[in-house]
Amino acid sequence: MTLAQFTGTDLGTRVAEYGERDAILYALAVGAREHDLDLVFERDLKVLPTFGLTLGLWVADAAGELGVFRPESALHGAQSLVVHCALPPSGRFPISGRIGGIWDKGRSAVVDVIAECDYFTATYSIFLPGQGGWGGDPGPRQAGGDLGEPAWRAAVPILPQQAALYRLTGDRHLIHIDPAAARAAGLPGPILHGLCTLGLVAREVSAAAKREPWHLTSIEARFSAPVLPGGTLEVEAEPVPEDDAVRFQALTDGATVLKAGRATFRAG
Repeated sequence: MTLAQFTGTDLGTRVAEYGERDAILYALAVGAREHDLDLVFERDLKVLPTFGLTLGLWVADAAGELGVFRPESALHGAQSLVVHCALPPSGRFPISGRIGGIWDKGRSAVVDVIAECDYFTATYSIFLPGQGGWGGDPGPRQAGGDLGEPAWRAAVPILPQQAALYRLTGDRHLIHIDPAAARAAGLPGPILHGLCTLGLVAREVSAAAKREPWHLTSIEARFSAPVLPGGTLEVEAEPVPEDDAVRFQALTDGATVLKAGRATFRAG
């Protein structure tokens, strides 16, 4: 079976189940502080919308198990999330998975793996180096990159233990914790999960939109460089008031690690 023939493949349905403790752990893993009571105290708990990305992540593993790609030679290239309604403080509901578009980028391919439920639709875009060139559809044109001179900036600390904490939300890939595994993959050491970087930034850029982080209705970004725990994320944003949106990017150590970011928020 050729790569393009996997388009539209059904990955099945699994039931997601979580409690308040899981939602609070996720908030802490993406940088919530002890005074962010709406996110870390069960009394009036709000669930960060990007928590849904941890609930739907199984679809990427399912695609790998099916043989769509080899996990050891695949990269998480981009991520999008569309929020349909707020996640409850605890919940149990089905999530369905499928293969969306498979795009021929010339020297590489991109596979969109989609998780869908009543609460959100998440698309995990998997980048496959060296697997393009069959003459297929190149896919949607990618959004532009740099913001130029941004109107809003924030410095977000990345704790040395950030990856070790985030992996407790479900992504236990060895390159995020095991120095030997990270070096074998050509990395200087364990790196932060791309979804953790996105979660950190999503929580922060709500301030640029003058919204609360749980008001997020959509977010998308490309992962363009690895992030090492222990540094600082420089988040730059440009509000787009007419769309209740924010364009953003994130840098660390002079490298852009999130590109072509865009988030939208509902009114409070």
